[in-house]
Amino acid sequence: MTTTPTVVSNDQSIRESVRAGYAKRAAAAIGAGCCDSTCCAHADNPDALAESIGYAREELEALPEGANMGLSCGNPGAIAALKPGEVVVDLGSGGGFDCFLAGPRVGPTGRVIGIDMTPEMLGKARRNLDHYRRTRGLDNVEFRLGEIEHLPLPDASVDVMMSNCVINLSPDKPQVWREVARVLKPGGRVAVSDLALLRPLPEAVARMIDAWVGCIAGAPLIEETRHWLGDAGLTDIVIECKPGYIEALGRSEDPMIAQIVAALPPGLSPADYITSANIMARRPRA
Repeated sequence: MTTTPTVVSNDQSIRESVRAGYAKRAAAAIGAGCCDSTCCAHADNPDALAESIGYAREELEALPEGANMGLSCGNPGAIAALKPGEVVVDLGSGGGFDCFLAGPRVGPTGRVIGIDMTPEMLGKARRNLDHYRRTRGLDNVEFRLGEIEHLPLPDASVDVMMSNCVINLSPDKPQVWREVARVLKPGGRVAVSDLALLRPLPEAVARMIDAWVGCIAGAPLIEETRHWLGDAGLTDIVIECKPGYIEALGRSEDPMIAQIVAALPPGLSPADYITSANIMARRPRA
């Protein structure tokens, strides 16, 4: 029996659908992959996915149980060049995956703040703090409830802004980048991995709510992202495409991906439309 995909109605419906989808993911069994088709990555083996996009096995083995839920589309820590003493913020921190990896890099004089709008994700991350403190001997990671369009942070307070496959979920991406620029210190930098479009999606895909929650329909065109960063006052903008992640996703058996493929013109695949991208930029010092 064929079901008709639920379509996007407004920004609030997107936000609530995203929150509900990731609440379900937070409650899913550890290591079981996504509980349905409504979350990014759909990884049956989260560690294998993480290794394939550049995370080292040793650092994955040191993580608290369940922190890696297979929701990554890149490795922002690898491009962040974190230094001891820096203040780092992770937008959409989920179970704390990238936060727990960043903490040892900034050391006892640094601070890592994870921000997520889903209480269930925050609960999952906070439950893993004891393991992190005990095994790393550090107390430099915290998690805050908040939306990435309205960050619970003061102006010019952050050295590095990271995010991993989250900004595409926002219905107001220009506002996200304005907030990023606001909270970065002069000279502060952006190190983001996210999905972006090489060409506009067919309307049938762009309006699928499952494709929004699944990190596909909300992905912006690369040049849109570049424009939004510039309008926010960020400079030294570099966007590097990383197509391997999407090629692997296109080979998956996930029902949501199958729906998307069915809606594409004959002969085209998700990789013809979507790419993973490393996004780097700075707030000017002056």
